[in-house]
Amino acid sequence: MAQPPLKETIMLKGKTALITGSTSGIGKAIATRLAAEGCNIVLNGFGDSGEIDALKRSLAAEHSVMVGYSSADLTRVPAIENMMSYVQSEFGGADILVNNAGMQHVSPVEDFPVDKWNLIIALNLSAAFHTIRLGLPGMKEKGWGRIIQTASAHALVASPYKAAYVAAKHGIAGLTKTVALEGATHGVRCNAICPGYVHTPLVDAQITDTAKARGISEDEVVKNVILAAQPTKEFVTAEQIGDMAAFLCSPAADQINGALLPIDGGWTAQ
Repeated sequence: MAQPPLKETIMLKGKTALITGSTSGIGKAIATRLAAEGCNIVLNGFGDSGEIDALKRSLAAEHSVMVGYSSADLTRVPAIENMMSYVQSEFGGADILVNNAGMQHVSPVEDFPVDKWNLIIALNLSAAFHTIRLGLPGMKEKGWGRIIQTASAHALVASPYKAAYVAAKHGIAGLTKTVALEGATHGVRCNAICPGYVHTPLVDAQITDTAKARGISEDEVVKNVILAAQPTKEFVTAEQIGDMAAFLCSPAADQINGALLPIDGGWTAQ
């Protein structure tokens, strides 16, 4: 059941939110939540064109908002620049920017493929820099803006075999704090949401594969492998992250700036 909009965020009606990596998973949940607050939405990501069109129609019809889409490959700077130009020309720029797109690769450092390192840094870190450098001036000019990074618990702690991902997310943490300081007197706030493991179709596939590989039940995989680091032994939901994003855009969060906000069941409390 959809959550009712936060009363404080009625002011978001008519604003525009660009959410990268929003055709599925966490980004889709954030886009859906902000649309419920009255935001015009610009989706970005890859996927089946029919499914993306259906998502656009659904968000527009249910929430009476404008919905755009960019297929920009965020590992390519010219593509990012074209996406930001599109948002400017069609929507007057992004009032809310959510840097959510990302990917993962697991390998020991000495075996980590150089091309995977470069790809992960480009998508998980450099893309956020480019969207911010292009979107921040418009926010400053308007005197209001919200930049939200979907970081990770790995922006705060490390895990083995995830060198590129952990490095990128720690970089996002530093970028978030720097942008928060630069935008502070211009009405711009920049924060990072740091989720633990989120229950997505991708994780479901990992659970099934791990259970087969280890010869244990899927319940054991969830409790003893996937959620071993999360004291609650419960997944974070994409909807919870969407709710946090909406809160960070509300007046109640006006003085939250440069924060790294864990939603991880206690993982980083240990």
